[in-house]
Amino acid sequence: MAGGIGSRFWPMSTQKFPKQFQDILGTGRTMIQQTYDRISKVIPKEQIFVITNKEYVALSHQQLPEIPEENIVGEPLMKNTAACNLYMANKIAEINPNATMIVLPADHLILKEDVFLEKVEVAFDLASKHEYLVTLGITPTRPDTGYGYIQFVEKKNSEYFKVKTFTEKPILEIAQSFLESGDFLWNAGIFIWSVKSIHHAFEMYLPEMMQHFMACEYNSEKENNCIELIYPKVQKISIDNGILEKAKNVYVIPSDLGWSDLGTWTSVYENTEKDKNGNAVKLKHLLAYNSKGNIIRLKNNNKAVIIDGLENFIVVDTDKALLICPRDNDQLIKDYVLDLKNFKKGDKFM
Repeated sequence: MAGGIGSRFWPMSTQKFPKQFQDILGTGRTMIQQTYDRISKVIPKEQIFVITNKEYVALSHQQLPEIPEENIVGEPLMKNTAACNLYMANKIAEINPNATMIVLPADHLILKEDVFLEKVEVAFDLASKHEYLVTLGITPTRPDTGYGYIQFVEKKNSEYFKVKTFTEKPILEIAQSFLESGDFLWNAGIFIWSVKSIHHAFEMYLPEMMQHFMACEYNSEKENNCIELIYPKVQKISIDNGILEKAKNVYVIPSDLGWSDLGTWTSVYENTEKDKNGNAVKLKHLLAYNSKGNIIRLKNNNKAVIIDGLENFIVVDTDKALLICPRDNDQLIKDYVLDLKNFKKGDKFM
């Protein structure tokens, strides 16, 4: 899934060139390329699909030339994750009605790739043998309100557990209680299921959406025209709210993956190497005085930078914009972008 606009990573991530197509961590590979590199170790490139906004289809082709062109699919409208999951399940079912599929966000960090691949194999085995909707769960380290939480029913000596409740983005007090209880995991947004299982779930919990999509002929010349017609009618809802919070056959595999959704500049700071003063900086020419805890990103890494007396700030410089704000305010970046759009002189920056 590669359709988001990544507004929390402005000004590096813009609507024309969003986060998943950026090398956020300075590794030499963009986030979507890293996701491809990871999953292509267990799935042939001919069986890897990308679903994104139609505006990003060409960019996806450019960054992932290994994937067949027909496997990169553009949505005409942003309708959250339920619609794109059903769309791709239908396309895959048309090729192989007995297929088991994995759903991956294109912009997440996974440091322990060997563990990830082991857990994926376990999940595929489960989902292919049972009508289970399987997800990977991460042990929470803080009461984060930006993640979904999975409560599981523990049984001894098992690699997977039945999900008791599935809660998307709770308020802080509830997130704190989840953390203290010890029987909750973060939802990593990674799902494994058979196309038959997910179809049954849509028939039960989102039947109207299922009816809209079943009107189309997938992998045919008529597909695009039909999709353009039905998308305005389709409910805008996440797969979490629409299916997983309601379904009784959801199972979770606890997974220590070195995972982050890299949802904010602070999360990038936390996952980036730092100098002796805790500055996350990858610059050739930097002089730092009395400065610590900063993250600095420049489009032109040959530019000389001097900072003095700066503590716990985000500094991001691109051709068209400069952001300087406290790390504690990284959740406000979406608001900054909105204000900039409403600012007449700011139009040229977007």
